[in-house]
Amino acid sequence: MNSNENRNWRNESRKAQFWDFDGTKVNCHLCPRHCSLKENQKGFCMVRGRVGNELHTFNYGVSVQATIENIETEAVNHYRPGARILSMGNIGCMMACSYCQNWQTSQVKHLNDKNVHYYTPDDVVQLAIKNGIEIISWTYNDPVVWQEFVVDTSKLAKKHGIKTLYKSALYIEEAPLQELIKVIDIFSVSLKGMKEEMYRKYTRGSLKPVLERIKQIAKSDRHLEISQLIVTDMNDDGEDAVRTADWIFENIGADVPLHLVAYHPAFRYKKKRTSIDTLLKLRKIVLERGLNYCYLGNVYAEEVSNTKCRKCSSTLVKRFGLTVDVVGVNAHNSCKKCGDTAIIKEALKGKSSTLDVTNFTFITNHEHSWDGEINSVHIVMADDHEGMVLKIEHLPNGKVEFIKISGDLERIIISKRSENESMIRISADLDCNLNYLPVLDRAHFPVEERSKSSHKYLN
Repeated sequence: MNSNENRNWRNESRKAQFWDFDGTKVNCHLCPRHCSLKENQKGFCMVRGRVGNELHTFNYGVSVQATIENIETEAVNHYRPGARILSMGNIGCMMACSYCQNWQTSQVKHLNDKNVHYYTPDDVVQLAIKNGIEIISWTYNDPVVWQEFVVDTSKLAKKHGIKTLYKSALYIEEAPLQELIKVIDIFSVSLKGMKEEMYRKYTRGSLKPVLERIKQIAKSDRHLEISQLIVTDMNDDGEDAVRTADWIFENIGADVPLHLVAYHPAFRYKKKRTSIDTLLKLRKIVLERGLNYCYLGNVYAEEVSNTKCRKCSSTLVKRFGLTVDVVGVNAHNSCKKCGDTAIIKEALKGKSSTLDVTNFTFITNHEHSWDGEINSVHIVMADDHEGMVLKIEHLPNGKVEFIKISGDLERIIISKRSENESMIRISADLDCNLNYLPVLDRAHFPVEERSKSSHKYLN
């Protein structure tokens, strides 16, 4: 399933949707670029191209490794806090951001095929079911250019009662987005900024189509949240924050959450990382402009992303990085203190079921220390690990979590849970090689080349 299987995705394709043939060229209508293609020519994304007189997709089921993460990884705070998700990421992209954190898989010319994996819609759904996961997320590289696979898999997921989440810069046309709205439950939109010149210069996209598509989602009954990466010397001076807040307030409503996310140097843009002081300043501006909910992302600090009751201001959800504690919501999804309906949807459904580990024997030989800006890691499993249970101890406070890995799932995220946490201790009940890949951004998918060490249990 999720292996290279000696396949070459560049030679495999199937007929795509949203195009026409004008007698000379095949014209793609998936995103606002409207690539017009000659015979055997690929579009800007490099994963859709002309075959004969048809448009084909070359990345149907072509993916990076499926990963267990948290819903907060996707800048979603008002839907099932703390829920585990199955994150799926495609290759290729309809944009080319100069600061892209996933450029090694989004920009096909930089792609190493050893990082390519193959899935069918049923593979993805069965991975979710076997691991007790109720939300599948389309994320990492932008899923716009994965339209056919996303739609097919989301339809199948819905039949099994599994929700779907779409994390995207939303550079897409109206008709394909409407197709997505029919099958996607949660939209998390990455709005790059509020200046057309910034979009054109740094993303090779355009602002206006994105704003139109955000409004399209807002008119539906789907859950919507907005995030904005705050990039040093690009959109961090406060002017963009005012424009963003005013546009959200006037067009989609003051209750739509806005996430201001810290950037880190990546790809071709190497200016310094966004400071927490900058984010706090911008959050203050946003709230003063009338938005009710503004959260800080890629920040591991107390009191920067808690959710308060809109009526009595008591804390409903406490957050630290990707760690969540629903403290103020009762079984009726209301504030425990005043009884007002919580702004958060299904606040208590994100809780993971308790795993009985009474009869498990864990063997430990690895400790991972948190270092500087690295507050999360992807743990990548090799060898036979079906049914393996990981025990993660967060030190020195001693908090412990247990995660069972079922099926062919190979990757999970582990994050720092408190400000005084200095390391994690990893234990497992099976003999298995593990790689530890640093996560530089909560939407970052670190590829295997980043790993500098491998650790083996039961040496």
